Amino acid sequence: MKDPQIAELIRFVRERSPFYRELYAGQPDDAAELAALPLVPMREYWAAHGLRDSRVLTGPHTDGVVFNTGGTTSAPRISVYTWDEWRSAGRRFGEALVAAGLREGDRVANLFYAGRLYPSFVFLYDCVQDLPVRTVQLPISGNAPLDFTVGVMRDFAATVVAAPPTSLCRLATEVVGSVGALPDVRLVLFGGEACYEDQLALIARAFPGAEVRSGGYGSVDAGGLGGPVPGEPDTRVHETFPDKVLELLDPDTGEVVEEPGRPGRVVVTDLTRRLMPLLRYPVGDLAEWVDFPRRRFRLLGRSGEEAKVGTVNVDLEGLHRLVESADAAGRAVGMQAVVRHREGLDELVLRLAGSAAPAAGADAAGRTELERALTARVHVEDFAETLELGLIHPLAIEWVGPDGLVSNPRTGKRLRLVDERVG
Repeated sequence: MKDPQIAELIRFVRERSPFYRELYAGQPDDAAELAALPLVPMREYWAAHGLRDSRVLTGPHTDGVVFNTGGTTSAPRISVYTWDEWRSAGRRFGEALVAAGLREGDRVANLFYAGRLYPSFVFLYDCVQDLPVRTVQLPISGNAPLDFTVGVMRDFAATVVAAPPTSLCRLATEVVGSVGALPDVRLVLFGGEACYEDQLALIARAFPGAEVRSGGYGSVDAGGLGGPVPGEPDTRVHETFPDKVLELLDPDTGEVVEEPGRPGRVVVTDLTRRLMPLLRYPVGDLAEWVDFPRRRFRLLGRSGEEAKVGTVNVDLEGLHRLVESADAAGRAVGMQAVVRHREGLDELVLRLAGSAAPAAGADAAGRTELERALTARVHVEDFAETLELGLIHPLAIEWVGPDGLVSNPRTGKRLRLVDERVG
């Protein structure tokens, strides 16, 4: 059965957005099924959305807010919202925060990062204002000195702390080393990246007895996608928000996945966002259905469009172009991005395939020079700032032989991204 809401959304974007009009040029006039539409080609989408001239938008941006969703190797990617869209997203996510465990009378320490067009601090600030339960917010931000943060949380008896996991670990280290523990904190909400076992152990020392929960699943460009499931012990499990259509597509065939336990690329359609529409937009994550009828899914890691290192998004296509431009001598015959988690932090590794023979002499010097060039060019923008804060490891370079790059065991296709954080 055709969904009239989907049909109306498709008509709207074809009429108002030049990008979608061109993308859907081959579709019938009465198109009403998402599965028949092409996926948004990410590179073309962002190329069409300039800072001053956008072929994606359905009209002028005359009210609302602007955020930077860019990473480390490409031009800044800017997401825009109207005020109505932003408030609607905040109310939806606020309901998810209550599902995650916020309750009447909580004092919420907001430790997400503020400024420089980052959305996380502002988003939580707005969410907490519109919560269906009454709370007090402590707008500290992740930019504040750690001793100040600990003092405010202690003096105002914070009961909830919200931040990215790496920031939570830095705070936990400061708490343990200065005041020992903050026992008033009963709930720790993380967002922006996954939370791992080694991080949980440190967080538990600083906040004994606190429950650690996901505050919700989303991204700057795609908005809020899902909230935590009440009573669910697995923090990777979320339930799709009602204003989103979330699809999982087989990574190799593109087939729509509905059965539980089968990994798929996360693709989202936003039913309410009209200024900068998202229809069948690849989010860049892998997930599997836990309960398809109730739209509950488990996050599994990144799917290959981007690598997420800490809170930094690394454009893999841009990373490949960077290696090609820096490697004029052709020492690398192939490249793969590897993301690891060690000593409490994420690490981006550029795995470069070169000669099978050990590097020596001029070849070794050339490889070293290439490594310096790559390191200097990757350590820019968000990566550099996050590295300076001690939230990720520096870029690492790993040389392997021509057959040393990992391939998909089923198809033999070389993987662009190997996420070693996923068990």
